Amino acid sequence: MTDELHDRLHDRLRAADPAASLSPADPERVARLLEDVMSTELTTENRATGTRDRGPLTWLVAAAAVLIIAGVGLFGVLNHGDDPAAPPTAADSKTVTELTAPSPAAYSAKCMVPNADTIAQQTVAFEGTATAIADDMVTLSVSHWYTGDPTDLVRVQAPPADLAQLLGAVDFERGGRYLVSATDGRITVCGMSAPWSADLAALYEQAFGG
Repeated sequence: MTDELHDRLHDRLRAADPAASLSPADPERVARLLEDVMSTELTTENRATGTRDRGPLTWLVAAAAVLIIAGVGLFGVLNHGDDPAAPPTAADSKTVTELTAPSPAAYSAKCMVPNADTIAQQTVAFEGTATAIADDMVTLSVSHWYTGDPTDLVRVQAPPADLAQLLGAVDFERGGRYLVSATDGRITVCGMSAPWSADLAALYEQAFGG
């Protein structure tokens, strides 16, 4: 069926429906109504005769109920594509912070030992678990924010392998638990962003007060 024919049929059904302004009937309720009609004596018929001797009124009401059920089903089919947008999923509603790895040129000196004073200078710091790694992009689900605007997720551009070897950048693995800090959208290296450990967690707590 073409879109034009679909729309024309839709408009005709709406125009011809005397109950178009009413709320759609509940299909389950209509089905129960049909069952009640077929099993209830609406005239002086004897139920023992079955359907053989049912009067015109019984069949008329039954036919009307069938038409209502068919109309409800057709209305649902025609309106299936009317919703311009599907309802948002849980994933769509999550907030995200985007971070990147620093360039090797930004660190020409040797790494210093991680310390609370340096970590405290960072504008973003959190604890999270790496839930996905794809195309050099790591997605972390945040369990605790130390500083920065809290979001549900953080996406980090995975550091190149040579950067990890030279500067101690964190090597993310799916399912791993990490402590990460960053400034100007770039994560820290030299062990200040690293897999979770009690010693590093103590430095983060000292830097940000828990």
